[in-house]
Amino acid sequence: MAGKFYGLGVGPGDPGLITLKAFRILEEVDTLCVPRSSSDRDSLALQVVTGLTGKKYQRLELSFPMSRERTVLEESWAAAGEEVARKVRRGHRVAFVTIGDPMFYSTFGYVLRHLRSCHPDLEVETVPGVTAMSACASLSGVPLAEGEESLAVLPAVYGLDQLEDVLKRFDNVVLMKVNKKVEEVAELLEKLGMKNRAVYFSRCGYGDQYVTADLDSLKGRRLDYMSLLIIKKRGFSGNTGGETGGLTG
Repeated sequence: MAGKFYGLGVGPGDPGLITLKAFRILEEVDTLCVPRSSSDRDSLALQVVTGLTGKKYQRLELSFPMSRERTVLEESWAAAGEEVARKVRRGHRVAFVTIGDPMFYSTFGYVLRHLRSCHPDLEVETVPGVTAMSACASLSGVPLAEGEESLAVLPAVYGLDQLEDVLKRFDNVVLMKVNKKVEEVAELLEKLGMKNRAVYFSRCGYGDQYVTADLDSLKGRRLDYMSLLIIKKRGFSGNTGGETGGLTG
């Protein structure tokens, strides 16, 4: 059997949000790529997949350091791409499982770029997944955008210097991975008179998911990496109270 590489989005955390196509492919592949940023951090995507199928997979752990050094990152992407290519050329059907969508802020995109550049003959298929912001919008009962409204999505770690300008130009804003920047964002929103127009989401789709519109309640808390903030100029109403679970102190 010819080898093939898949990028599979497994949704934001709830196993019930995996698509039928992704589930079918999980039944067919023999190897799962497990992206890891450190040796002691479990793959969230793998946690979602576990229990959905009764298969025993080979695991191909790919190391992606938490670094902003472009050279370091490019070396890790290339090394991961070469490991994948070796597996696929040996006839393995390999799936890179990723939280959310594989083409939306996912390391899969960097591996895919390397394969297209250095191994263009390898067969690759990408299967989209439900994004965290879509799941959070559904949980809160408020659309991300309607009619002629505009929407901007920013990574909080890199995009805060642009946030004030973005908030002035766009109707709705999503800040991804906002856990370490919540207090800075809250200060800016208060300055702009928009503090009551934001909702914080943590671990949406997991048993300990948490939602709150009270940004002040997050001060001094240790917040989870899997978090985001939705800001709407026209206000945010709906189910914005705390959900099951809570925050760690």
